Amino acid sequence: MWLFTNFGFYSVVKKPGEDCLTVRSRVREDLDRLREQYLPDLGQTLDHVGTDYPFRAQVDHEDFGEALKQISLNLDYSNFKDAVNRELGTRRAGVCGNVWSELLELENG
Repeated sequence: MWLFTNFGFYSVVKKPGEDCLTVRSRVREDLDRLREQYLPDLGQTLDHVGTDYPFRAQVDHEDFGEALKQISLNLDYSNFKDAVNRELGTRRAGVCGNVWSELLELENG
């Protein structure tokens, strides 16, 4: 699962043979914000121990589900890219805008 929020971007997967989820990010501070704001039980951030995402941490399925619930209950903005700009700045908002533009391809089949 890819999870874009106004406080960070995450790739969440269940690795073979593991019971917990691995939350991966390209930016260490994104994991820190997730932990501080919604997911205090997120494990320690590991640096450069995986493949394509430099930062990762593990968490229980139920804890992650509760965090997703809380994130959705706290949604209070009408425009995602504007919210990202306010929270993370224009550079990050521009990257999200680029992703949005690329996803337009899905509309054309």
